[in-house]
Amino acid sequence: MISKKIGEVNIHIGDTVRVHSKVIEGAKTRIQVFEGILIRLQGRGENATFTVRRIGTGGIGVERTWPLNALSISKIEVKKKANKVRRSKLYYLRNLIGKSAVRV
Repeated sequence: MISKKIGEVNIHIGDTVRVHSKVIEGAKTRIQVFEGILIRLQGRGENATFTVRRIGTGGIGVERTWPLNALSISKIEVKKKANKVRRSKLYYLRNLIGKSAVRV
């Protein structure tokens, strides 16, 4: 199983995670939360990135990619651990619709 350690959090492919990232709008900063399924961990060291996918409004899939050591990420919390994932990349979720696209 592919996994990475970010701070104290150990994340694995297929986990449902909440990524808290800082967003700067003009002079104000706020925390934006993005919750979805971790579908990709890629790279090593400085170049490592991860991608989270969620189903947005109207059933449209939204994916965001962050560097693992990004300063804009304030914290990552694991909402649900994946029980049985046999792939290192979950790209097949892009073709699924409804509940099957959210369950791993």
